[in-house]
Amino acid sequence: MPIPGGKFLIDQINPADIFTPEDFSEEHQMVANTVADFVENEVVPNIERLDHQEEGLMAATLKKAGELGLLGADIAEEYEGADMGKIASAIIAEYSSGGGSFAVSIGAHTGIGSLPIVLFGTEEQKKKYLPGLATGELIAAYALTEPGAGSDALNSKTKAVLSEDGKYYILNGEKIFITNAGFADVFIVYAKVDGDKFTAFIVDRDTPGFSVGAEEKKLGIKGSSTCSLIFEDAKVPVENVLGEVGKGHVIAFNILNIGRYKLGAGCVGSSKVALNQAVKYALERQQFNLPLAKFGMIRTKIAQMAVKTYAAESAVYRLVGDIEEALHDVKSGAEAGAAIEEYAIECSITKVLGSETLDYCVDECVQIHGGYGYTQEFPAERFYRDARINRIFEGTNEINRLVIPATLLRKAMKGKLPLMQAAQALSNDILNLRATVEEDGKPLAAERAMINMAKKLFLLVGGQAVQKFMQKLAKEQEMIAIMADMAIQIYAMESAVLRALKAWEKDPASAETKLLLASAYVYDVFPMFDKWAKEALCYLFEGDMLRTQLSIVKRMLKFPPTNLVELRRQIAAKVIDAEKYVV
Repeated sequence: MPIPGGKFLIDQINPADIFTPEDFSEEHQMVANTVADFVENEVVPNIERLDHQEEGLMAATLKKAGELGLLGADIAEEYEGADMGKIASAIIAEYSSGGGSFAVSIGAHTGIGSLPIVLFGTEEQKKKYLPGLATGELIAAYALTEPGAGSDALNSKTKAVLSEDGKYYILNGEKIFITNAGFADVFIVYAKVDGDKFTAFIVDRDTPGFSVGAEEKKLGIKGSSTCSLIFEDAKVPVENVLGEVGKGHVIAFNILNIGRYKLGAGCVGSSKVALNQAVKYALERQQFNLPLAKFGMIRTKIAQMAVKTYAAESAVYRLVGDIEEALHDVKSGAEAGAAIEEYAIECSITKVLGSETLDYCVDECVQIHGGYGYTQEFPAERFYRDARINRIFEGTNEINRLVIPATLLRKAMKGKLPLMQAAQALSNDILNLRATVEEDGKPLAAERAMINMAKKLFLLVGGQAVQKFMQKLAKEQEMIAIMADMAIQIYAMESAVLRALKAWEKDPASAETKLLLASAYVYDVFPMFDKWAKEALCYLFEGDMLRTQLSIVKRMLKFPPTNLVELRRQIAAKVIDAEKYVV
């Protein structure tokens, strides 16, 4: 059984219970190699042509990917898909990332574009659309955002009214920022039936009354098509309603959850690409008669890029493994929706973690390149521009930060997560909390103790916030952001450590680099919990009560430091010797 969503905040997790990249099967590795080869041979040589949106090139490239089965990982074989599973589709997302804008186009097609039909389509809809989507004969797009409804997706103004003869829904409205819109054949569109029933529709490109606007001029991902959609009495057949009338939110939110972890996987791949490029340049570029890679500050940047990428990678595949297991015996769209929704918290976590890791990596990649990083002569400049959209895609990182505590509290209120009980138990034992390390013969004992204390600190701060604000907590966004950041880093730290421990338990010799990476990540992030706790408690309390709470936090977090400089030197040496990201 997979670990329930959100449970990581209150339980100690066994390393054997999580999925890691070291658990990839031969088929998974074959998929990774196939995608990497495809990107290297079919995409990278055409990056400039793609970024200049050479007519027909992106669609043709997607079709070539379809011929290799890369568009049908989530589509059943009976509809000409490959039915590889969620781990394989996450691998495709990761390894596509080296293709720049191509990664955006294939991600939109295989994820948010095709999955609504895969999960919620009728048998007739699946037979009509999925074979073409699996092969690339049809390209998909997903249309949710509107001029006045971005993060507030349910505030849609696009309306649908049933025609007098009952054969069509007449759609009127506009969608904006729609990826693949310029060449897509099939659009998943959301509109409100009679102005209030939020509903999903499958809209064909040749639908009367439907048109596509001009290409947007964007900061990055220039090769991807981004256009508006216009509906002027567009006639959509009633059989193209996707799911149930008035239940479009079920589709929208679950598809966004999938989009979020896939985006996290793509960001991991892009982080590796940026790190590899930075290492390559640092080895080639000479200053003061030495390669840049010999200088301590450059080596620190390389180490930090590797450490953050390792943690994000560990978190993404831990989550994907849980989702794969949860979907194993699912028979219907409703069951799939419930299984995916169970991990909404972790989906938001991996989206935020992945996109912010990537931003760090591309920024340091440019910095290591110096002035050349600011020119189009080197790919670092494109990496930097292309990365920025990921903190906006699939719900902004601010929205995802709101989702994390809100979903936790909702699960707690429904009795699905004993969060309040854990917070109460902690309050009863608060005077006994001390920063202690218990050696058990396994590595990372201090790091594991720090993670467990971070969980207790989350419960302390979260419990006090809930107690003070009750139902009004949703309006306290600064507090929610602190709680979200704590949850994100607990999941990241724990994923990094569990992965290293799992590898160590299997073969200690092969786990050396992972142990270094995990330790460096925990010691780098853990001091932030002191900052977050103080910010929260200074807002929640004052006077003697504040002093009492701060003294408790001080006891909880008083772990001895470690030699991070030496840790980073060892990590940098391994990465530079390998000339690429290595675990």
